[in-house]
Amino acid sequence: MRKLWPVILVLLIAVGLAVVLFPNGHKSLRAEKGPKPAQQSQSRAVAVEVAPAVTAVYQEDLRSVGSLMSDESVQIASEISGRIESFRFSEGQTVSAGDELVKLDDALARAELVDAQARFELARANLERARTLSKSGHVTERAQDEAKAAFETARAAVELANVRLAKHVIKAPFDGIVGLRNASVGAYVSIGTPIVNLEKIDVLKIDFKLPEAALTQIFPGQSVTVEVDAIPGRTFEAEIYAINPMVDVNGRALHVRARMANPDLILRPGLFARVTVKGRETRNVVMVPESAIVPRAGESVVYTIQGGKAVETKVTLGRRSAGMVQILSGLEPNTTVVVAGQLKLSNGSEVEIVQTQSPSALEKS
Repeated sequence: MRKLWPVILVLLIAVGLAVVLFPNGHKSLRAEKGPKPAQQSQSRAVAVEVAPAVTAVYQEDLRSVGSLMSDESVQIASEISGRIESFRFSEGQTVSAGDELVKLDDALARAELVDAQARFELARANLERARTLSKSGHVTERAQDEAKAAFETARAAVELANVRLAKHVIKAPFDGIVGLRNASVGAYVSIGTPIVNLEKIDVLKIDFKLPEAALTQIFPGQSVTVEVDAIPGRTFEAEIYAINPMVDVNGRALHVRARMANPDLILRPGLFARVTVKGRETRNVVMVPESAIVPRAGESVVYTIQGGKAVETKVTLGRRSAGMVQILSGLEPNTTVVVAGQLKLSNGSEVEIVQTQSPSALEKS
């Protein structure tokens, strides 16, 4: 018993100190456990940003990619076999239709022409002689016919020799710019061997494809905006002039061709182009910021504000453009929707609006 007295004395001293140092400790605990209605009500309100559903004129642009092409393009080639004697152009030179480009060795062709002309003169003399003798009855009608046939054959041979000789000079079929040649002077070329390309690029064509659903939205004469990655920050105007009557059965796509002016020759065939076709306009379209849309179980919802509370509203979405999304059904114009903070909301949550985006700000965005 005497051994327990020191322990009991220490415990009594500790309890006394606790009472002296923390006289209101029990009350404080009870006070902390007590409810604070004002603070709880304030903590339940979710801070949100809102914006009105606006009506707008929606233009359904059609976008695609394509390639620029020369208005006219050809590989200059020879129609006959022969040795190149000379070039009448410089690579990259602008030429006009009819300008001589390539000269082939024509010595043999000129000799053949001289031979044909000599035979023609002989045939003509024989025909004149036969006609003279036929008047005196010294030449039969058959002999006269044979002389006439020989004359016509000789004349055709002269024309053929002239054509062959002319083909030793290759001329430009249209105005354009000559490319890089594929042969040198002295080279022997066969029929159809490409020698140099000729491109008409003061006007360019653009080939691109659109989905078959766009069939009723495009037509010849429709304007097209073209952007080229090689020339950033600049747009060009083109015009649709042809639509292939056959739809591509593999991709279900329409093959469209447009034409654009290129007076300064800054654009070149083969460049990659981004094409925008101005589509039809739809008026009084209800649109909201994309940030207002909340995916929910395979559907799309927005939160509207009614009486200081969030109301979950199902909507049907249309097309998207410039940060806005079209609402096909479920929302009336000018309805206030939550655009920030909605992930913390549920149907019926109390909200505190901290910022409202104006319609003008939405249009700028």
